[in-house]
Amino acid sequence: MRLRVKMPLAASIIASFSLFATLELAVVSGASAELAPTGSASVEENLVVDVPEAPENLLPTSVVMSEGRAVSSMSMLMVSQMVEQVEKARTPKGARKIAQGIAKEKYRWGSYQFSCLDSLWTKESNWNYRARNPRTGAHGIPQALPAVKMEIISTDWRTNPVTQIRWGLHYIDVRYETPCRALAKFKRSRYY
Repeated sequence: MRLRVKMPLAASIIASFSLFATLELAVVSGASAELAPTGSASVEENLVVDVPEAPENLLPTSVVMSEGRAVSSMSMLMVSQMVEQVEKARTPKGARKIAQGIAKEKYRWGSYQFSCLDSLWTKESNWNYRARNPRTGAHGIPQALPAVKMEIISTDWRTNPVTQIRWGLHYIDVRYETPCRALAKFKRSRYY
């Protein structure tokens, strides 16, 4: 049985990110897939799938994927998760959730320490990754001064709230050990 599926070029490009591994798979049942150009190859391409004659309830029992493709698939998954995390952290509520997760996972800080962190960064920036103090130049959720210090985590600190959060948590861990100690310092001197 031969199935032909027409896809516009834009949809084909988008779908290729999720289908590239499928096209490289060798399925034990004998199914294969290939891209076959049509008369107007610049506008659309056809995906041709050969499916062997088999009972409907028979499913492939294993899938073989080359190591290179497996790494590429894993990399794409990780990138998509990171993008999702960054987009979520662009709102104060999302930034809090991301910070709480990182604080718990990496530093083992529980809800008590997070409440101190929440108070501290609410006072500093109200969890706004675009916050900037015009007088001092402090920037981001943790109000790093100078802001360029956040480059030790990543160079995208101006636009990436997750980079700012990771830097802020690292700074608190190195300098104060816990968010509650950083908050106590902030209450004494109006900075931390």
